[in-house]
Amino acid sequence: MAYGTNQIDQYRKGAVTGASPLQLVIMLYDGGLRFMEAGKRAMSQGDTYEQNQQLVKAQAVIAELMSCLDLKGGSDVARNLLALYAFCYNRLVEANLGDEPHGIDECIRVLSELRDSWVQIETAARASKIEAGHAA
Repeated sequence: MAYGTNQIDQYRKGAVTGASPLQLVIMLYDGGLRFMEAGKRAMSQGDTYEQNQQLVKAQAVIAELMSCLDLKGGSDVARNLLALYAFCYNRLVEANLGDEPHGIDECIRVLSELRDSWVQIETAARASKIEAGHAA
């Protein structure tokens, strides 16, 4: 059975609507990483238009991650994440302007490690919720 674009869009909207806040953060990381990989691939093919399009999308994802941080709470974690996000955002700009794939690789490495941490947090939260449900 072939699915049309409309069905795929509806599925994606449903996945986002039903996702927990932790799952939404992981989805942002997934999108950002996907855009960086596509930008790097376009760079290797000499397609500067597509390179720019994809890396700008990756920057938008990072900006969204930055906007989600609660910096007023005084959390060291939030400040550290902001510093990492700012590093990646700026590094992507430099990599895009200089056609330099190493900068993209640095950002992929940083965001992949952060994504893995969020997945562990989400898994632990889900397990905790399941345990609480069994105890009730």
